[in-house]
Amino acid sequence: MTIAFIGYGNMALALAGKWAEQHDLIFSGRDPQKAAAAAQQIGHGATASSQTDAVAAADVVVIATPHQAVVASIAHSGGPANFAGKVVVDINNPVPGAYDGDFRVATYDGKSLAEALAAAAPQARVVKAFNLCQANLWAAPAPITIDGRQHVTPICGDDEPAKQTVGRLIEAVGSRPADMGGLEYAHHLEAMAALVIKLLFAGRDPMTCFQLIEPEIKPVA
Repeated sequence: MTIAFIGYGNMALALAGKWAEQHDLIFSGRDPQKAAAAAQQIGHGATASSQTDAVAAADVVVIATPHQAVVASIAHSGGPANFAGKVVVDINNPVPGAYDGDFRVATYDGKSLAEALAAAAPQARVVKAFNLCQANLWAAPAPITIDGRQHVTPICGDDEPAKQTVGRLIEAVGSRPADMGGLEYAHHLEAMAALVIKLLFAGRDPMTCFQLIEPEIKPVA
């Protein structure tokens, strides 16, 4: 499977490091030199290209830009038609005032960021995932455990096969997917993330996250 990243920051690098041996990776972004540097850092045949070419070649597109650029990235990557049929993973959180101490979630005409992304690329198969933790956690050795239990990653989206694809990618990083339902639940995941971000800004450990405790599921040995 070919996975394209729009963005080359810590989150993209952490996820790519877990997928590089099993999948073909392409990095892209507004700065070609940074995209090339990310591909070189990951190795395993990872490449860099323009955003338009990366999306066109991909089965899965991970949008790992700053949240302000998520919707605009569609236009900068060949337009909505280039995303048709692609599984598009939104890992971002719209918390624009965090550095000023305001951890409220922004909305887009009443929509979550993921729903706004889906509206901008209506033929894409958008899944919200990987937005509740910092890169440090995703880079941790697999299986990722929290207090002796395997980490759980909530996801939501309207396309069931797309969620299954993202679920397999979650398992590949060492977490376990938890399907929360349709994309209308993305607003709740973004609000959960805002609380985690607030704790992190207050100085909590970088591995701080929400964890789903399911008594019927045994801890990782």
